[in-house]
Amino acid sequence: MKLCERFPEGIWLIDFEFHPVGGHEGNLPVPVCMVAREYQSGQTLRLWQDELQRLSHAPFPTGNGALFVAFYASAEFGCFIQLGWPLPANVFDLHVAFSWITNGSKWSGGRSLLAALQFYGFHSIGVVEKEAMRDLVMRGGPWNADEMHDILDYCESDVLALSKLFPKMVHKQEFDRLMFYSSYHRAAAYIEAVGVPIDVDVLTDLQSNRDSIQQRLIEVVDKDFGVYEGTVFKIERFKALCLAHGVVWPTLPSGEWDLKKETFKRMAAIYPRLEALHQLRKTLALLRSPELPVGTDGRNRVLSSLYRTKTSRNAPSSNRFVFGLPGWMRFLIKPPVGRALAIIDWSQQEFGIAAVLSKDQAMQSAYLADDPYMAFAILSRLAPHGATKSTHPEVRKLAKACVLGVQYGLSAQGLAFNIQAPKVYGQQLLEAHQRAFPNFWAWTNNVHNTGRYKGEIRSTFGWRMQIHPEIGERTIKNFPVQTNGAEMLRLAVMRMLDHGVCVIATIHDAVAIEADMGEIEEAVVRAQAAMRWASAEILNGFELRSEAEIVRYPDRFIDDDHVGMWTTVMQLLGRDPSGYRAGPTPVEPVPQADTSVCVSRTPG
Repeated sequence: MKLCERFPEGIWLIDFEFHPVGGHEGNLPVPVCMVAREYQSGQTLRLWQDELQRLSHAPFPTGNGALFVAFYASAEFGCFIQLGWPLPANVFDLHVAFSWITNGSKWSGGRSLLAALQFYGFHSIGVVEKEAMRDLVMRGGPWNADEMHDILDYCESDVLALSKLFPKMVHKQEFDRLMFYSSYHRAAAYIEAVGVPIDVDVLTDLQSNRDSIQQRLIEVVDKDFGVYEGTVFKIERFKALCLAHGVVWPTLPSGEWDLKKETFKRMAAIYPRLEALHQLRKTLALLRSPELPVGTDGRNRVLSSLYRTKTSRNAPSSNRFVFGLPGWMRFLIKPPVGRALAIIDWSQQEFGIAAVLSKDQAMQSAYLADDPYMAFAILSRLAPHGATKSTHPEVRKLAKACVLGVQYGLSAQGLAFNIQAPKVYGQQLLEAHQRAFPNFWAWTNNVHNTGRYKGEIRSTFGWRMQIHPEIGERTIKNFPVQTNGAEMLRLAVMRMLDHGVCVIATIHDAVAIEADMGEIEEAVVRAQAAMRWASAEILNGFELRSEAEIVRYPDRFIDDDHVGMWTTVMQLLGRDPSGYRAGPTPVEPVPQADTSVCVSRTPG
């Protein structure tokens, strides 16, 4: 069926211009204008903000008979939400399509609208002109008649760009799949509109005194590494540290060590002993140039950066998203009066996904044993039957390091570095894992070999990554687990919103939700039911567990691994740390809730 027949009410290409309320970053958007163009007929609507505000719904069809087309639709949906308009039933997002088309390819021009036009060889306005027009919009009103005309023309130029790109990105055999992925923009718009509540009083104090605490933080953390000289990170000292412990660090094409923040984050995940140094670097960077956008209502709002990674995970700016900040700075998260938050994450999600996808029955049994790390320790004879976390804590620590290390593709030497042991012990642990879970190891090698042969790899729902010779083995092997984890999270979030749960953030394999203090437990029940359902959809009926922690006003979010740094900072600010130590309330397992299907799997 042709698209015009499938959507008889039209294919509408849409773009808004907007700026934050009061020009204050972190505030909700104020729609300035909108241009809508029907793809087939060319009918065009140009509406200024006063005209938009008089409407109770969009001035074009948004039901099942129409298709909404945009480039990064959650931004447009944010304007719909502020105007009180119902969101369109069908959306095809060209940013999603372009990301899917180029994912894993050698294209290095980015994923912006200008990049997409360049990719397909279309002319566009220059970067300088685009930035000038954005500045004019962000300046806020009032605008004179000429400026209003120029802004509308600029908005229409983006819509005309959509009309050029749309036919290039409509893959008939992939259209439903890409429309399914595009639908997540609706969920993202609601999440971005709510934002995460922040303790503005402490944040302001921290920003006002950032210069005075930098040196002290270096003294506290760097004593275990010795890579700073004053407040300067010395690369040669860091190289010596890595070489001394067998850490193989990535390099840039120039041969220089890659010390970008994302690389450091990834390497700290692979080598947990470097996590404290990673947190220090992030902290110092933020103290020097704080960028956390917090609205006048005390909410941190940030672009979700959907489908930004090869594995399709969101990747909001780590400097602008409170959950991307150094661990101790997450203590700034605090529910408003009368409200509560819950952080809910899947238990050993990647282990469970790998167990099911590899059809490794021993691995699945280990997951179902509640403590996969101890189950592995017993299976590999590192611990006796009946051993628990409390009876054999050190053995469990070694087993956990091995299980997580395998998931990150860690070498024997890297594993030995993490457990602070000779390389031979790291090798023995890896061999124990291979004996315990042989089907997993055969599967992960087959994933790599098949991906190389086919030139691409896909998730359960069809998110793909092209594979060229420069794509590393670890990236290919990790793709199925991480991408299906991302699929799972998107399904769960859409389910939660459909069931009335207020989702305020997604964090890798977790969600943050908010509710009135008296309603938070029921919200957790619905959220965890959504997470069980989503895991079963991805894993052919296999349900993954989740864990929840509730934080009620006046308590704040607490990360036990970073209490020491938080305490140090509070002391440096002259605050009593004991007044900021109220921790989250563990949530008992909740009963099964109704899990009737409301999000359908993409065909194919």
